[in-house]
Amino acid sequence: MENYQPNRSILSWAEEDRPREKLMAKGKSALTDAELLAIIMGSGTREVSAVDLAKMILASVDNNLHELAKLSLKDLMKFKGIGEAKAIAIISTLELGRRRKESEVLKKEKIGSSADAYNCMKPYLLDLPHEEFWILLLSRSNEVMKKIQISSGGVSGTVADPKIIFKEALSHLSSAIILVHNHPSGNLKPSQADISLTKKIKEGGSYLDLPVLDHVIFANNGYFSFADEGMI
Repeated sequence: MENYQPNRSILSWAEEDRPREKLMAKGKSALTDAELLAIIMGSGTREVSAVDLAKMILASVDNNLHELAKLSLKDLMKFKGIGEAKAIAIISTLELGRRRKESEVLKKEKIGSSADAYNCMKPYLLDLPHEEFWILLLSRSNEVMKKIQISSGGVSGTVADPKIIFKEALSHLSSAIILVHNHPSGNLKPSQADISLTKKIKEGGSYLDLPVLDHVIFANNGYFSFADEGMI
């Protein structure tokens, strides 16, 4: 047992087991999340390899990449071996991944279901620590004309002014709108304020020939659709 070295350097591994060499030999899909994170970090410490350090970081968020994306610079720098440069590299890489999702979602121009509306808003609301209220402005064929942020608030709420909502919808000659706001807590149950606001905006839209097709409550783990539940 004297020669057992659990945290030996990556350089001492067999070449085919090293993350960079493994990527070149077998392709990116062959690498684990920890191995990909290790490549981003570049190195570990004297005590642990980059892969072991990556496993520690991932374990702290239950190996959930969405939770990893929520970690701040200070959160990451709490790990021994993660300085400012490595923390910035990790955050920048995750942000690049989020933006890639955004560019892919933008290709989906048409909303045919509540799931489409939810996926359309993922690039904007995923992982947010505070509430935001948005509207999707649709054409007659339900194509997304524009996505507009109406308000940004705190952890437990944000104010959505119906006057601003209708002003934006009318100025862009929208044929219909979908309301969307997020619950950072993950609770998908609409509050009484959510229900009252939806009713008020729906009634206002009926006088303007501007139907409110849905109100989607967004959370990282799913969504609640007023339309699907027969509440609009």
